[in-house]
Amino acid sequence: MTNAGTTVTADLPTPAVRLPRRRGIELTLIVVAVLLSVYGYCAVGLAKNGTVPPGAAGYGAGLGVLALVAHIAVRLRAPYADPLLLPIGVLLNGLGLVLIYRLDLETPGDRAAPTQLVWSTLGVTLFIVVVLALRDHRVLQRYAYVCVAAALALLTLPVFFPAVNGARIWIRIAGFSIQPGEFAKVLLAVFFAAYLAANRNALAYAGRRVWRLQLPTGRVLGPIVAIWLLSVGVLVLERDLGTSLLFFGLFVTLLYVATGRTGWIAVGLLLAALGAVAVGRFEPHVHSRVQDWLHPFASIDAGHGPNQLAQSLFAFAAGGMLGTGLGLGHSILIGFAAKSDFILATAGEELGLAALSAIFILYGLLVERGYRAGLALRDPFGRLLAVGLASIVALQVFVIAGGVTGLIPLTGMAMPFLAQGGSSVVTNWAIVALLIRLSDSSRRQYDIEVAA
Repeated sequence: MTNAGTTVTADLPTPAVRLPRRRGIELTLIVVAVLLSVYGYCAVGLAKNGTVPPGAAGYGAGLGVLALVAHIAVRLRAPYADPLLLPIGVLLNGLGLVLIYRLDLETPGDRAAPTQLVWSTLGVTLFIVVVLALRDHRVLQRYAYVCVAAALALLTLPVFFPAVNGARIWIRIAGFSIQPGEFAKVLLAVFFAAYLAANRNALAYAGRRVWRLQLPTGRVLGPIVAIWLLSVGVLVLERDLGTSLLFFGLFVTLLYVATGRTGWIAVGLLLAALGAVAVGRFEPHVHSRVQDWLHPFASIDAGHGPNQLAQSLFAFAAGGMLGTGLGLGHSILIGFAAKSDFILATAGEELGLAALSAIFILYGLLVERGYRAGLALRDPFGRLLAVGLASIVALQVFVIAGGVTGLIPLTGMAMPFLAQGGSSVVTNWAIVALLIRLSDSSRRQYDIEVAA
């Protein structure tokens, strides 16, 4: 309206801004990840034989098709998902296949890369199934007790099979082997998240207060502690101490996130230290690993040659800052675990500290994006599940990297996506799929509010 020659206009509402879906960014990063993997595959062939490997085109096409189909599934069912999660999984998986293929050239009678490629295909297939079938992550909360029953059954099965390298963690039937503990960790993460989400108020505010720690009532804390003790007890009997440490760290992390009480971290660290001292002193298998950690060069001084940890340290030292080049290292001297527990030694020797740091940054980004999705979610179950899944990856990387570099005693676990291990790569693809679903929900809720 006008008044005395002055025009007055009503303030218009600021238009709501919708979040970008960023699927084009994801596709571009996937292409870069596939190209880097193919480049590494070709570099190994050129270094060892002077020619590009004959299967380079097939390897690149296979990895590219798998990544493209996974991208299409995300575009259709999780358009708001974080664009970094899938490319990071593709790049780490592709690099793992390259490193395993490189070590296969030193062991012609024991080739693991073809089998690992089959497992990777199964893992991506599971990723696609989870993304397409799981419309809402909150559905998983209904099956919390089914998940924990299945997890305990999976953890118990290896007890009835022979030990391998001192641990009963494998099921071997007719040449086919799986590691049930890998699948159990995801199922236990679902159970812990569901139970703590349902009882978070009682855990945080009920019970007695001892010093600065609010202790919940036994009725609330008892069931989840019993499940945790039962799972860890089974793993200790099986001598799978790496997974035991993982479950303990997962339990303490989720308990802290659910209650907001920092005292739980102090209690967790104290119990972990006491348990480590007790097991390291009285369990012969673990005691030997602690001694190797304290004195990694004792076998050399005794005239028996370097042990696995010493060879790993030599490999890291030989790599320096930029590495010897793919295919030009000697990490195969580590022995039978070069393709599994000590795969990082090959990366450190042949790619150097610079590339090894880049690998750790990729893992850090994967974990950070999981935490970010959890922080953005408003439902407690989704928040705890995202934090739990991301913590599984973080704890695995810390335990394995710390073991092969001499930071902590070595425990037998598989480096996510990199190491040889079918159960591990399938499980890690399932974790990425769940994080994709959770990140999609965290951003979708914002756009729903804007549209409303």
